[in-house]
Amino acid sequence: MNRRDFLKVSAATGAALIVGEALKGGGEVAYGSIKIPEVEKATITIITDNYFDALRPDYKVATRYKMKPGSSIYNSNLHSEHGLSYYIETVVNGKSHSFMFDYGVDLQGVSRNMELLNIDFKALEALGLSHGHFDHWGALIALLKSQKEKIPKGIPLYVGEEAFNERFIRFPMGIQSLEYLNRGDIESLGLVKIVEIKDPFPIVEGAYSTGKIERVTEYEKVPPIFLIQRGGKQEHDIFIGEQAVVLNVKGKGLVVLSGCAHSGIVNAVKHAQKMTGIEKVHAVLGGFHLIGAKPEIIQRTIGDIKAVAPEYIVPTHCTGFEAISAFAREMPGQFILNTAGTRYLFTA
Repeated sequence: MNRRDFLKVSAATGAALIVGEALKGGGEVAYGSIKIPEVEKATITIITDNYFDALRPDYKVATRYKMKPGSSIYNSNLHSEHGLSYYIETVVNGKSHSFMFDYGVDLQGVSRNMELLNIDFKALEALGLSHGHFDHWGALIALLKSQKEKIPKGIPLYVGEEAFNERFIRFPMGIQSLEYLNRGDIESLGLVKIVEIKDPFPIVEGAYSTGKIERVTEYEKVPPIFLIQRGGKQEHDIFIGEQAVVLNVKGKGLVVLSGCAHSGIVNAVKHAQKMTGIEKVHAVLGGFHLIGAKPEIIQRTIGDIKAVAPEYIVPTHCTGFEAISAFAREMPGQFILNTAGTRYLFTA
């Protein structure tokens, strides 16, 4: 082996060791280490997503947004975009709690949707961010500025590692910056307290962040097209700080909510089961990041989700048409087609 080949192998081995170490520690939780409180009721409202259908009927636990009688159709349609934002409410021991998780891209669209959905910024107790891609934080700073009189001062903003690093994507024609969330711009507003988390952590009563998600499946890999700025270099982004949300509905089991699941939706679900010690999964919602995935990866994902046997499966955002169609076809009794403005109600 010549010196150049040796250096290549050494670099690759070192990178693999770094990746392996990065996914240890905070990603390895003891079984049942989190005694997550049971919620009597959990409501997840999709503020914005890639798809909106004004004529979609209510279905099972999904209540669709409906225009108020007498309102103008020109002022009452919801905005959809390549972005994602959730409003989550829990009821624990009769007391309500609420927070936002992810913020979409377009300020006007997200703000208008929140107005039409009667979401009150004053009720928020916390803010959470799944990861550092623009379609999840794009509207955040503008929202904070526009709602500074309503958002409780000092509200915590929970983020994972590397949430503020610049991200890139490698296209055939070259590398494109996906920009970055500027920590300084947030802190200069004097509104929120940024809290970086590595381990499972309560966002509000009855809702936990997963912390760093342990990777246990062999096939859920982050494609090499995703890059991150680290130490002055562009490196493969493995999303070590990506967060999902876990709730425990009394008598029903876990609800697992992802942003994009770059770390793998099956990994996220298995991590939620491990950290809580609860095997029963009531619902899995969110972006599964299977857009552009090979058919065999989609099928393996569906097979593993089938084995978990949730009552409801709700793919959103970056799951991709092919994967959404496959879930609908292979899990028809559990599948719900998501639309922007839908409220999912899970009760004991």
